[in-house]
Amino acid sequence: MMLTHKLWQSVLNFIFYYPLFMSYLWMIGALIFYWRERREPSYQTPPALSDYPLIAVLIPCFNEGDNAEETISHALKLDYPNFEVIAINDGSRDHTGQVLNTLAARHTRLRVVHLAENQGKAMALQAGSLVTDAEFLLGIDGDALLDPHAARWMLRHFKDPNIAAVTGNPRIRNRSTLLGRIQVGEFSSIVGMIKRAQRSFGRLFTVSGVITIFRKSAIHQVGYWSPNMLTEDIDITWKLQRAGWNIQFEPNALVWILMPETLKGLWKQRLRWAMGGAQVLIQNIDILFKPKLNFLWPLLIELCLTLMWSYLMLFTTVLWLLHWFIPTLSLYNLSSPLIPTGMGILLGATCLIQFALSKWMDSRYEPNLAKNYYWMIWYPFVFWLITVSATIIAFPKALARSQQQRARWTSPDRGFRKD
Repeated sequence: MMLTHKLWQSVLNFIFYYPLFMSYLWMIGALIFYWRERREPSYQTPPALSDYPLIAVLIPCFNEGDNAEETISHALKLDYPNFEVIAINDGSRDHTGQVLNTLAARHTRLRVVHLAENQGKAMALQAGSLVTDAEFLLGIDGDALLDPHAARWMLRHFKDPNIAAVTGNPRIRNRSTLLGRIQVGEFSSIVGMIKRAQRSFGRLFTVSGVITIFRKSAIHQVGYWSPNMLTEDIDITWKLQRAGWNIQFEPNALVWILMPETLKGLWKQRLRWAMGGAQVLIQNIDILFKPKLNFLWPLLIELCLTLMWSYLMLFTTVLWLLHWFIPTLSLYNLSSPLIPTGMGILLGATCLIQFALSKWMDSRYEPNLAKNYYWMIWYPFVFWLITVSATIIAFPKALARSQQQRARWTSPDRGFRKD
């Protein structure tokens, strides 16, 4: 009985200490990134470039008839002298094709590629990249509003010939519900902070599929985007880094995106993200046996530990619930992994510190971001539960999924917007 209680306590310690450790690691790494960024001469204004090579803005569209005109209009306002916009209609079943053709007739910078059948985002991006002579490919989503200065901010990094891609800083534009408001904080305190920390300590786990500029020769070298991967952005990140390329994060490169504001839409999105992460883990586990790729070990180990943490959370929660009904289990005096104790309160306080720090760093992109702080108290109740549940379900689904199965589009939940 004593051994069982000690084992239980060890598991609970891991459940509490692992997210606590990662949270402080992210905060320290983000502060290092922020300090380095502040020392750069072009900290507040888009830098002047020595030359302006051709950029192709690739916009894959599937059933984006309601969003295409707004997205393309913003892309055409890019503050950069040498660019073209290529919209790829990936077999849409709505009026996307007509909208794109109408826009192409009005704007000489816009070209439209029509695919007869839905091939998925990876194939749409590849189709767009093959019809342009541009060496730099700026990919955004069909509902994203690109900041005019994004290209200048990102292109400056390509002075380094080892840089294959630069990813930007997505901001949430729909925030009419609690889920929308929470995601505003999430993208700062979780997504943005992790990317800053990963760049401080090593490599990025993933670029943001909604805004990343790629060096075309690097993409060609690794075989372009994989059509069978559910998250093409995670997959291309690992393919590039495995091939020896480096990737940068540019927080000044902004894009405004729509996110799910229903639980059903949020669940579908997070399950897809989790399955994409699981696919990458399965496909890249061999890295642990390749010393030349040891710079990717921390990312893979973190992915494994997060997966283990999720399953241990499920196991301890189920066992704790059962001990109220099974007499033999009640003898072990199992404590709850859910009800806050001393460590739980510390974890919650750390979470709030992380939210506050991230909002402080991102406040220059959104001056009123601090007003969103109140809503972040709900983050653990909604998003942690969804994220952990998605991680638990995603791994066996990824194992069962055929590697040859094409990852095709589904029409996502884009939230509620005021006209």
